[in-house]
Amino acid sequence: MLAVVEMLASASIAAGEAPPFSDQTLVDVRAGRATVVGDERGVAVVRDGELELVVAREARGQGIGSALVEQALTPGGGAADAGAAPPRLAWAHGDHPAARALADRHGWTAVRTLLQLRAPVAGAPDDPRVPAGLSLSSFRAGDPDDEDAWLALNAAAFAHHPEQGRMTLDDLRAREAEPWFDGDDLLLLRDAEGALAGSCWLKVEDGVGEFYAVAVRPDLHGQGLGGVLMRAGSARLAGRGLDTAALYVEGDNEPALALYRRSGFTQHAIDVQYAAGPGR
Repeated sequence: MLAVVEMLASASIAAGEAPPFSDQTLVDVRAGRATVVGDERGVAVVRDGELELVVAREARGQGIGSALVEQALTPGGGAADAGAAPPRLAWAHGDHPAARALADRHGWTAVRTLLQLRAPVAGAPDDPRVPAGLSLSSFRAGDPDDEDAWLALNAAAFAHHPEQGRMTLDDLRAREAEPWFDGDDLLLLRDAEGALAGSCWLKVEDGVGEFYAVAVRPDLHGQGLGGVLMRAGSARLAGRGLDTAALYVEGDNEPALALYRRSGFTQHAIDVQYAAGPGR
């Protein structure tokens, strides 16, 4: 089913829609850690108690999405078999009206929003103004020292994040194998002792440079390092000739939203997470 999942996801993106599956979902599908039900008309993916689905554009309006949800939620129906608990959460990437109607029909309630912000990239690289005692370098893919140090930083910086903070070495290496990955796009900010103080990971696809993950060591919060990393990332994107930057942020993360708005970002799209109601 991997080929079907990737085909349907690619078709949706090509049509200008939000990607229907997160990067981690695709990693888990490829690794056999997710359950997929459906066919070429539409598929539902269940991983770690969460549901994501996509229906082919030409097959919409035929009840396929609703049928996929029912199959995913029904023990023995595919995604909730083998004694596994049915998913209690679902993502609607792009907040499509049909997804809202589907959630309402099944009694699911919106519990979380993830905003995609975009901003123009300056025409020429700017000096990121790295403070004295700190330095920037590129990530060395496959180097255990860089991998372990980055994973520790990421886990600490995103300790309360339900997805990002749980990234494993296998997850990281799966992303290193992606066509879009470039070690020079994962900027590492080091202190005077060489320990990681922060990082700015960029993902460049289809002419858009996404701030994939910006992390600051918790004990260094409040020192303006987030701004340093944003400026360094913007300089890297400008150096690559890109004119559009993007990032995702929790809808209720006001400090991060304030930082990004000061950097010129405005809302472009929204993802909504739904939770199953009582009795589901």
